[in-house]
Amino acid sequence: MSESVQAATTDSIDQTSIDRRWLGRAAALALRGHGGAEPNPLVGCIILNVSGDPVGDGYHAHCGGPHAEVRAITAAGEQCRGGTLYVSLEPCSHHGRTPPCCDAIVKAGLSRVVFGCVDQDADAGGGQKILASHGLRVDHVPSSACDEVLSPFVWRKQTGLPWITVKWAQSIDGCIATRSGHSQWISGPSSRALVHRERGRVDAILTGIGTVRHDDPQLTARKVRKRRTACRVVIDPRAELPVDSALVRTIDEAPLLLVHGPKANRDALQLLHAKGVITHQGEMKGPRLCLQNVLAALSKKHDIATMLVEAGPGLIGPLLEESLVNEIAVFIAPLLVGDPQATPPLSGRAPADIAAATRLELRSRHTRGSDILLRYGVNPKSTG
Repeated sequence: MSESVQAATTDSIDQTSIDRRWLGRAAALALRGHGGAEPNPLVGCIILNVSGDPVGDGYHAHCGGPHAEVRAITAAGEQCRGGTLYVSLEPCSHHGRTPPCCDAIVKAGLSRVVFGCVDQDADAGGGQKILASHGLRVDHVPSSACDEVLSPFVWRKQTGLPWITVKWAQSIDGCIATRSGHSQWISGPSSRALVHRERGRVDAILTGIGTVRHDDPQLTARKVRKRRTACRVVIDPRAELPVDSALVRTIDEAPLLLVHGPKANRDALQLLHAKGVITHQGEMKGPRLCLQNVLAALSKKHDIATMLVEAGPGLIGPLLEESLVNEIAVFIAPLLVGDPQATPPLSGRAPADIAAATRLELRSRHTRGSDILLRYGVNPKSTG
């Protein structure tokens, strides 16, 4: 390889590294929109001036509001001229709730656009070609950080299902409750505050009737700034939800939806209706409700795009078996229970060997007070 070719190759690799670093920052910025932007994708944008210095940034804060590119351009002003725009998703090219971002980019006088993910939307996609036709240099630089941030949006587009995060708190030896069902409180105040914050950012919180019986939870977001009010969803095949439960008593604070089977008690359903409970009849799959059909219906009929699962092994296990879980958040508290009959987070699974177990991908680890929070990605192909 000649020195000139080698130098050009090195320069290309160095530029790609620089591009990925800025795209990573744009992806991190996009996360600030969680809870406001959905069901739109989370998008972040950073603008560098001609000298390579950051002069403006923005993220998509709420559905129907200005897109990340427009907010960044507004922040940068005249310093956009001749500069570079980094954005986690290919700029949109269509008139939706807002005008096309491509128009704003061209008008701003930017010379280069770098994006991390191609927009698969049939209506919004195609921004790369439009920008290039106006003389801009446009580069698609694949970015794992952008892929991860946009994975909930891509999942919903491909499957019609909500993005599901399962969370639980456990002792070091893997117990989520004692043998009597007592679990309050395994995790510390900092961990619980984070859960409340997430409750205030998702569309729905899913639980099972077993958890309602044991814990009588409210599943509302308390002492945090809520970006949306989550619908509480209870999987309750026989409609056994008590009318005096905390969920029903707090129905004025957040909607409550009960998913039941075709043989549910009709008198009980009428009582719950009278209290304001929304009901949905699901299809059975053997002795259990078909969770995939239930979730698809909830997504379509109730616009549920993101869902947090706070449940026990009776619901978490089937969700994993049907390959419906996208990520798992585990709070590990500095506790040892030491009881083989204490409650584990999963049940009903009996792999013959380790190769048949569900393998997860560690995404992040954080300390929350005395607890450790581990976030895992779930590959649907590796479950059940």
